[in-house]
Amino acid sequence: MNKDAETIRRLAREYFLLSKEERNAERRKLHTAVNDLKMIRPVVMIDELPWNEMNINDELTMRCENPLLQGAEWFLRSNIYKYKHMPADMFLRPYIPVSKVVRSTGNGVSVQEKILKTDEKNSIVSHEYTDQFQSDKDLEKLKIPQITYDSESTLKQYEYIGGILGDIIPVKIVGRDYFSDSVWDEISNYRGVTNLLMDLIERPEFSHQLVSKLTDIKKAELEQYESLGLFENDPFSLHCTPILTSDLPGKDYDGENITRKDIWGRGTAQIFASVSKAMHEEFDIEYMKQTIGQCGLVYYGCCEPLDKKIDIVEKIPNLRKIGVTPWADVNLATEIIGKRYVVSSKPNPATVGVSRLDKDVLKNEIKTILDACKRNGCSCDITLKDISTCSGRPENIFEWEQTVMEMVRNY
Repeated sequence: MNKDAETIRRLAREYFLLSKEERNAERRKLHTAVNDLKMIRPVVMIDELPWNEMNINDELTMRCENPLLQGAEWFLRSNIYKYKHMPADMFLRPYIPVSKVVRSTGNGVSVQEKILKTDEKNSIVSHEYTDQFQSDKDLEKLKIPQITYDSESTLKQYEYIGGILGDIIPVKIVGRDYFSDSVWDEISNYRGVTNLLMDLIERPEFSHQLVSKLTDIKKAELEQYESLGLFENDPFSLHCTPILTSDLPGKDYDGENITRKDIWGRGTAQIFASVSKAMHEEFDIEYMKQTIGQCGLVYYGCCEPLDKKIDIVEKIPNLRKIGVTPWADVNLATEIIGKRYVVSSKPNPATVGVSRLDKDVLKNEIKTILDACKRNGCSCDITLKDISTCSGRPENIFEWEQTVMEMVRNY
C-alpha cells in the first residue's frame, strides 16, 4: 500500500469514528426542527473560512499526491478540523461523498476581469470587471447551455476511492444539494457594478431583456438538472446554513426521481442592496418566481439587507427561509417574519478579523439576535461566514464558537 492510501485510510478511520458519535444525530434533529419552524433552539454554523490562516500543527497540510484522492483528503481533513476545533452545530455524515461530474457548454459568456491580490494564499481578491453588455447586440452572446452528466468519470472516481476506503467507510455518489439563482450577481461579474445600477434607471428595458435571457438560461438548467437526475436526497448544506427538513422530499416523491419539488431553491441579489423595494421586486423577485419559486422550499437572501423588503420577498412561492445580514435591522426583520419563516442570521465576520476577539462586542451582537428571535417566536439559524481573515489567529474563531454556543445552549 502506497503512502497516499495509508494517509487517506487513517483519516477515513478517524472521520468515521467521529461520525458515529451521538451528537451527530442530536444535531440533525436541531437542524430539522429549525427548518420545520419548530425550533428546539437556534442552530449555529461556521463556514467560508480563511483556510490559508487556519493550519495548526499541520492538521490541514495535504499529503496525497494522487489528484484522484486529493478531493477526498481535503473533505476529511477540513471536516475533522472543524469538528474538533469549532464544531458549533455541524454534524458528520457516515460516508465519503463523491460528487457527480457535471459538465456544461456554458452560456456563451465568461467573466473578463483584472484582479488585485494582497495575499497570494487568500482566495479573497479585488475585481475590476469588463462590461460585456453595452448594446442590444451584445445580448446575442447569451446561449442556452447543454448540461451533461459524465457518469464514466464519476464512476471512475467512485470505484477508485471505494477500492481504497470501502472496507473502512461507505462511499456514496452524491448530486446537487439545491438549485441556485443569483442572476444579478452574475450580471455584476459580466458588467461591473456601476454600469449595472445605472442601466436599471437609464435603460430599464435593456436591463429586463438581459435578466430575462439569463432567467431563461436558469430555467433550462433546472430542467436539465432534473431530467438528468442530478439532485440529491441527502443534501449537505444550504449555502452554509442548515438544509434538513421533514418537508422535503415532497409528498409526491416516488422514492427514486428527485424533482424540483423535492429540493430547496436558493436565491439572492446582493448587488440590489442599494436599490429601492419597487426596483428590487420588478427586476429580481418577479424573475425568481420562475426559477427558485418552482422548488419545494425557498431560501432567499445573502448580504443584501432585506428587513424593509420582506413583503416583496414573500411573494416568491414556497418561501421558508430569509437571510438577515449584519446590515439589516434584526429587530425589525424578526418582528415582520415572526413564526412564518426561518430567520437565517449572519453575524458580522469582522468580529473575528482582529488581533484579539472582543467577547463583549460579540456577546452584545448575539444577544441582540437571540432576544429579537425569542421576542417574536422566530425559528433561527446563526451562521458565521464570509470570513476573509482571522488575523492569522484561528483562536478567534474557536473562541467565537465557544462563546456563541454557550449563549444558544442557554437560550
